[in-house]
Amino acid sequence: MAHWWQSGIVYQIYPLSFMDSDGDGKGDLEGIRRRLDYLEELGIDAIWMSPIFPSPFADFGYDVADYTDINPVFGTLEIFDRLLTDAHERGLKVILDLVPNHSSSEHEWFLKSRASRENDKRDWYHWKDAKSDGGPPNNWQSFFGGSAWEWDEATGQYYLHLFDKGQPDLNWQNADVRIAIYDAMRFWFERGVDGFRVDVMNLLVKDEEFRDEPGDERWRPGMPSIRKHHHIYTQDQPEVQGIVREMRAVADEYDERVIIGEIYLPVDRLVRYYGENGDGAHLPFNFGLCTNKWNPEKIAGFVRKYEAALPEGGWPNWVLGNHDQPRIATRAGLNQARLAAMLLLTLRGTPTMYYGDELGIENAILSDEYVNDPAATDGELRQPGRDPCRTPMQWNALAHAGFTKGDPWLPVAQDYITRNVAMQTEDEGSILQFYKKLIELRHAEPALHIGDFEHVSVNGDIYCYTRTHAGKRFGVALNFSDEPQPVTLPGAGQIRLSSEQDRVLESTAAEISLAPNEGVIVELI
Repeated sequence: MAHWWQSGIVYQIYPLSFMDSDGDGKGDLEGIRRRLDYLEELGIDAIWMSPIFPSPFADFGYDVADYTDINPVFGTLEIFDRLLTDAHERGLKVILDLVPNHSSSEHEWFLKSRASRENDKRDWYHWKDAKSDGGPPNNWQSFFGGSAWEWDEATGQYYLHLFDKGQPDLNWQNADVRIAIYDAMRFWFERGVDGFRVDVMNLLVKDEEFRDEPGDERWRPGMPSIRKHHHIYTQDQPEVQGIVREMRAVADEYDERVIIGEIYLPVDRLVRYYGENGDGAHLPFNFGLCTNKWNPEKIAGFVRKYEAALPEGGWPNWVLGNHDQPRIATRAGLNQARLAAMLLLTLRGTPTMYYGDELGIENAILSDEYVNDPAATDGELRQPGRDPCRTPMQWNALAHAGFTKGDPWLPVAQDYITRNVAMQTEDEGSILQFYKKLIELRHAEPALHIGDFEHVSVNGDIYCYTRTHAGKRFGVALNFSDEPQPVTLPGAGQIRLSSEQDRVLESTAAEISLAPNEGVIVELI
């Protein structure tokens, strides 16, 4: 029997933007709790919330000031417990976002570490002397722009931050750091949390010699500084695998808990995070649908490569969008948002949805005054950043899309008048209703959630594959073209679902015609 994290669907919530219950313009835990009925009706199985811990918001919660409490912006531990209880009563799992690579510079640990070179927490972070010229210890770059080293005048050393300077990197080669984070994991597991998504899992260990990273010959002036080098000393160090095994062991102290790793790496290196004997992360996040070009040849090629690379017993997973990526309706185009949903929810493996994608929400167009993302404001290049994909959930066509009675922390996307839950719930032809039918079919047919996968063909603009389980076989055909296209399935059958929605239960021969941008799921005879 499959585990819940294998057969289920994960739904990411960005808490600041999901639902505001108190009118301060920021989403909160009570707001999420009040919308659990919507999530249950949608049919998802687990919610993953971006960080909800105390934080000064240098990176909107990804700078944690206390790993065992709730940020007052979002509520209290008591409200969290009510949310957890109510979610579990509806059969929904709850996954938290663990940020172990770095803490906030306002965390008590860092304040002590910064207090003096002799403090017992000095070695909890990476401190290094300046070079002879007074410059940073090496050439390591921050993902948010510029040097990854910040000078501390009081103690006369630099500290490492691979992200914002308010996010100093923890030293995972210090055993006390590992114990402290594992204790924090147990704190939440004891409360009943079902798992963790682990932020930047592959960055946890750095080169002990702090060597300069070699230059990347592809870098050109005007490109972000993070691309100047090959990151062989700050990413994917061999020692990380031991830490992942330790995290997994903590999760295995409890029943049916899951560890999901955020890892942006090529497939051959990504799959190492499953562990040598299945003792690593349950689901090392696979971002292939986000990072590959949106065309059938590229996607089909990646699917085959990923499936072939999976270790024995490794369960695949797929991500179509998240808080760091442009929305799928923007990347693929609104005309193919349904096609993308069918791809995500019929490939073999655990799918992760991003809030609002079920409405076809596109990236918002934001003026400079609303650019909050440190990835856009810290570095040498100003860019839109990630804020356009983090705008408030669109519940109705009223002021601020029903997200808040106050002033929202980010403006609602311009499409909220027509793309909102209330309107699409009443429209049987809406993308929301299509998602519900697709999810319902996925749950009803084991072939679509735990079945075997077989590549059939990629021909021009058509991608076709099958899913099979216990004698039932389904063909999935996806037309990535704006033109009608013929497709040959591996047999005749009956259409169980079409992104056009008006072909359900239509009997078909092996050769059928797909409408522009249409995807179909056919139960094969």
